[in-house]
Amino acid sequence: MIQQHDFVQPEQLNFKDDGIFPNSPLPLLLYRQAITTEAKDRAPIFEERFAENDWTNSWRNGVYSFPHYHSTSHEVLGVYSGTATLRLGGERGKNVEVRAGDVIVIPAGVAHQNIGAGDDFGVVGAYPDGREWDLLRGLPGERPKADHNIAALPTPENDPIYEAEGPLRRIWTDAGASSK
Repeated sequence: MIQQHDFVQPEQLNFKDDGIFPNSPLPLLLYRQAITTEAKDRAPIFEERFAENDWTNSWRNGVYSFPHYHSTSHEVLGVYSGTATLRLGGERGKNVEVRAGDVIVIPAGVAHQNIGAGDDFGVVGAYPDGREWDLLRGLPGERPKADHNIAALPTPENDPIYEAEGPLRRIWTDAGASSK
């Protein structure tokens, strides 16, 4: 069991609805160097940790180069190799550098895209309870269905790296309460 003092406290990034992307009242969580290892192939370590915490339906690849979001699930990305610049929150959002060892928890509705990465950039993606995900691009007609889907999503039972005691539930429960 991981102890509270062993947690990497996540940076919290907030993105408001910009009229194109719903974004979220829940903060995006960026855990810097949350999983560090000397292993040559780091991807299985992310997959195992996420699966242990019931973030499944995983895949390996990069991040799309166009802005997109998901309305049917939150998403976790574990950077297992390389570095990239991600634009988070849409055109008026924020550019963030990520590198191997970082974990990014993206609330449903928050736009994300890869705007520059090295050839070796790779992530493991996964979803709480193994949810199926959709791919939305901020096109006319996506909302209000997307807004309805996002509002219906439960808070995940577990932080994807630190179990139920991890920071995710506390942070997202507080953010959800303050947005009502």
